Order: sequence, then C-alpha cells, then structure tokens
Amino acid sequence: MKQLVKNIIMLIVSLIGIIAFFILWPKFHPENAKIITTNFAGFDFARSVTTDKAGVKMLIKPGTEMHSYEPTPQDIIAIEQAKLFIYNGGESDAWVDKILSDNNIPREKTLRLMDYVDLKTEENKDGMEAEEEEEDEEEEEYDEHIWTSPKNAIRLIEAIRDKLAEIESDNSDTIHENARNYIQRIRDIDENFRSVVAAAPTKTLIFGDRFPFRYFVDEYGLDYYAAFPGCSDQTEASSSTIAFLVNKAKETGAKAIFKIELTNGQLAKTIAEESGAKVYELNAAHNISSEEFEKGITYADIMERNVDTLKEALYR
Repeated sequence: MKQLVKNIIMLIVSLIGIIAFFILWPKFHPENAKIITTNFAGFDFARSVTTDKAGVKMLIKPGTEMHSYEPTPQDIIAIEQAKLFIYNGGESDAWVDKILSDNNIPREKTLRLMDYVDLKTEENKDGMEAEEEEEDEEEEEYDEHIWTSPKNAIRLIEAIRDKLAEIESDNSDTIHENARNYIQRIRDIDENFRSVVAAAPTKTLIFGDRFPFRYFVDEYGLDYYAAFPGCSDQTEASSSTIAFLVNKAKETGAKAIFKIELTNGQLAKTIAEESGAKVYELNAAHNISSEEFEKGITYADIMERNVDTLKEALYR
C-alpha cells in the first residue's frame, strides 16, 4: 500500500513537471518565435513595433551579462526558424556571421543594427584601464553601444519598422503607427536630456565602472572619465586608476560617481567615499533583471529613469 501511494505521488510530481515544462518552454526557449533578437535594445524596439508582441524573443536571458553570451543549439534553431533575426553587431555579436554562414541563413532574414547609425570607435581615455590587445587585431573596433543615444534608438526603430512592414505587409499600417508612437516618446526623452544637460552646473561624468555611454555623451556634449572601456571584462581597477578618478572627481567638483546596471558598484562606492560624492546608477540598457523583464520594463522606461537620475546627480 505504501509503495502504491509512493508511486502515485511520483506520477503526480512527474505530470506537474511535464506541464510546467510545456508552460515555461516557450518563455525561455524561443524556437518558432517570429522575431529573434540578441540583446535587450533590439528586443524592446521590435516588441514596440510589431503587432505580435509574444512573437518576439530575446536570446540573452534577463539578468545575464551580454558580452559573454554564446549561442546554444536551441538558439541556433530559433534563428533558423525565425522570420527575422535582429542582432546588434560588434564584438558581442562576433559569433553571428559564422552561424549565418554555417547554417545558410539568408541575409534578407537578418537585420544588423550597427548598419543604420554613424559608428564611433572605442575610446581609451586618460586614467582608464587599457584592455590587452590581441596580436591579430588590425581592424578598428567600433563601440557597439549604439542604442544609448536616443537619436540612434529612433534610427534603429525606423529600420526595424521598415523591415517588419515588408515582412508583414498586411499589418504595415499598424506597424507604422506603433513605431510613430514609440518614436515620439523617445523624442520627448531626448528633449528632456537636452534640457537637463543645458542647465547643468557640471558636464563631466565620472564612472567607477565600464563606460558604454560614448554615443550618449557625444550626443549631449558631455565629457567623462571611467575605469574601463565599454566592453571590458575587467572588474578590478589598479590603485593608479582609482586615484586618477578620485582626483578627477575632486578637480571637477563632481558630486556623483556613476555605475551601470547589473554590477555590484563596489568600485564606484570606493571612489565616491574618497571624493565625498554619492553613487548613482545610469542604466545603459544592455539587459534588464528578471524581475524587470516580468514587469515589461521598456527602453523608454529606462531612459526616462536616466533623465531623473542625471538631473539629480548633476544638480547636487
């Protein structure tokens, strides 16, 4: 009798597991999705434009590091089966060309976002921990964080809009209307950033972290100093870098030291304590946490929060 009860319990547990598997599989495994994207920015822009929000899937899991992502076999299947594969380009998407070539994925089913904006090379500023250069590295390396400029974000939405309107011609009017509404919201954000920066008593940002905001600061006429370049995998700064940033904070009168999203902020905290400043998070929208993903947080939500953060930080 006890064995029978045990078998029944095990059967129930197994059935629950199978049901949960089929419920959660579409959420975390994007096979058969209509639109596949690599990072959060592309995901959000596609989601904002398309008529089928549930048909857009992001390969990089919420809360994980974008720069270290490597595709799984399931991810490759998803890319093959999708109507459209949107990827950013740049160092983090270095794997894409081989996947497309090896699997004979037509280029007309893909959209490389870095093709739609004016690119800037990665910059190593004074005091920044330089990355080790590889011996075979001959080509210029472009900064891939193109979406951090709202003006660029608009160009990317327009590119996605045009491609989706071509693929889903029956829904073209709705796709254009969706894009128009989202673009207007981002234009308003752009104006708010300009207003904040125009009257700010200081226009220099100090980052005790990586710096993925090259397009952002250039757009708004800001200067910056940072511990690491945008795509750096370094987490430990030398004493000379820390001292440099502390001195720059004091020299410029900075009351804010910035960190980016999904980092522990310990370096920024150290610099802030030494310079009498406060730590603020400026979100580069590389990715969002699982909790934010569940809430449906958007690129525009993040940028509106950045407007408020920048205003508080620069006017302290």
